[in-house]
Amino acid sequence: MNRFAAKVLFSFLLVAAAPVYANTSQAVGVMQKWKSSDRCARQAQTAFPDFTPEANAKREASLRACLEGGGLPPRDRVTPGH
Repeated sequence: MNRFAAKVLFSFLLVAAAPVYANTSQAVGVMQKWKSSDRCARQAQTAFPDFTPEANAKREASLRACLEGGGLPPRDRVTPGH
């Protein structure tokens, strides 16, 4: 029973402390960058919805330009089969 009480206490402390860490200025900044990055990806996908090689290249170029324009880090390239 002692082990169970320790697990419950740890879980409670973890849940209670999570909102404190989620609202730090660094966490807010990271979340804003992720949101902006997702917005760029959505805009690129909307502009070039086809999956032809030409549309893929244009979508990647559009995404890269949006990320650079917003001062955001580039996304990793996804290679098929990996």
